[in-house]
Amino acid sequence: MSKTLLGIVIGGVLGIFDGLTALLSAPEVRPAIVGIVIGSTIKGVIAGALIGSFAKRVRSLGAGLTFGLIVGAFLAFIIAAFPQPSGEHYWWQIMLPGSVVGLIVGYATQQWGGGEVRRAA
Repeated sequence: MSKTLLGIVIGGVLGIFDGLTALLSAPEVRPAIVGIVIGSTIKGVIAGALIGSFAKRVRSLGAGLTFGLIVGAFLAFIIAAFPQPSGEHYWWQIMLPGSVVGLIVGYATQQWGGGEVRRAA
């Protein structure tokens, strides 16, 4: 499995759990949980594609972790910047799990994947 595809799969799966953390950190959003989980899954897939593409080009665990953290935090920041109808922002409730997803995907894409087939000359 290529690093990009691995990043997309892991990002999507972890995105589901990222969205479900809203039930723990902000129980008042329970009526909107389906939309939150769908949005978090899409965010995870985008992050996974970016991080996996980076992992194909740069083979460094430190760089992969750093890039994953930055991508996860940035995408989460974009979502957290939108205020709720009450005017409230859920900065940490969104950015912390999003950053963790980026770190995990960064680690996974650097350690695994990349099973490209090499052809004999």
